[in-house]
Amino acid sequence: MAERQKELGALNMRKGSAHAARAGLLLPALCILLFPNRAAAQADGATGEDFSTEVRLLYRVVACSGNAALPANLDPKIIDRHCQTLKVQMDRYRHGYLARAKPFLAALRPKDLPDTVVYPFGGGDLLAALTTYPDARRITTLSLELAGDPRRIMKMDNQQLDDSLTVVDRHIGWLLAANDSTSETLMSSQQGDLPGQLSYFLVALAVHGFEPVDLRYFRIEPDGSLHYYTAEEVAAMENRIAAARHGKWTSPDFSEAFANSELTFRPIKGDGPLRIHRHIGANLRNDSLRKDGPVLCYLQSQGRVAAMTKAASYCLWNPLFSRIRDYLLNNMVFMISDGTGIPPDEARKAGFVLITYGSFQGAMCFDDCPSDDVNDQFKDLWASEPQRKLNFRYGYVDAKGSAHLLVTRRPSDATP
Repeated sequence: MAERQKELGALNMRKGSAHAARAGLLLPALCILLFPNRAAAQADGATGEDFSTEVRLLYRVVACSGNAALPANLDPKIIDRHCQTLKVQMDRYRHGYLARAKPFLAALRPKDLPDTVVYPFGGGDLLAALTTYPDARRITTLSLELAGDPRRIMKMDNQQLDDSLTVVDRHIGWLLAANDSTSETLMSSQQGDLPGQLSYFLVALAVHGFEPVDLRYFRIEPDGSLHYYTAEEVAAMENRIAAARHGKWTSPDFSEAFANSELTFRPIKGDGPLRIHRHIGANLRNDSLRKDGPVLCYLQSQGRVAAMTKAASYCLWNPLFSRIRDYLLNNMVFMISDGTGIPPDEARKAGFVLITYGSFQGAMCFDDCPSDDVNDQFKDLWASEPQRKLNFRYGYVDAKGSAHLLVTRRPSDATP
């Protein structure tokens, strides 16, 4: 625990508005004036109920890694059958996709890149976050999907285990093969005996050579600081089913206590620093993402960030998502995306340089794109840039089925 507190203190402590001012970043006035000490409050990561026993068992059963002992209610033959399938998929990802993507992405990243990453519309995609930013110390993903309840595995029967792992094989297999997940898959992860989003996170750790240390759940306070739920609070919220973050999204079948997760992890060999992945279940549309609200205040407390987005339903093209877009433009120094990234005109206006890879001849949303003008901006951008090769898929393909990737970065060291 002492080691974890030390690492978390180093990771989480920030000096609020003074830190942001030195970095030349823009903070919402209300976050600064009303809550000047909000970032310091985030150093309490060692408080709250620790679900390390559950997360290590899930890591063993779902991600086929680690050495957690199996309880008597779980048949090892069912798990072994699942692991035979998953390990083939993970090896294919490592030796196929990752072998191509990792050196390519490494060549794009500046040497002085912040070690804090923000990934809006990230779903369960810690996998791509670690592929894109393998040295990140703090990663925040945000999406409509909630993390999930880790406790059910402790009381599952073997039929539930078999059925659940069959679903995992299908859904995670698609993620490892296509490097993204469909909306239908993400929605379905909100119900079931295994926590869908958390399962994705743990497979991502296993693929990239990490192991979980502990797991906690939290809410974001009005000042952007994090309150970690105690065992008593989790029990009191047991019958308060989590609300769907979007009216058309599948409603979760677990408590609101399990919406937002903090997963602490480290290299499997234990020879590296602790790292943190936080997942926040949130609707990032303007009418839900208040300008002075908790989520944006939390994001502002992270200081300078590297960013990414992919397969994001072209939300950042849409004026209804301008607040999360403005947050990125004001706080990120570097971003990797597919064609669902920030519109070129908005990025240039904010002082960014854009560098294209692959081919983009129009969005694959065809007739239901949120903006024909932005679609034309992206097409014109690729047409005006030199042709740079891309030998792997990053998020969506374009209307012609071509892979493409966009770097959006500050101009000081913007070289292809």
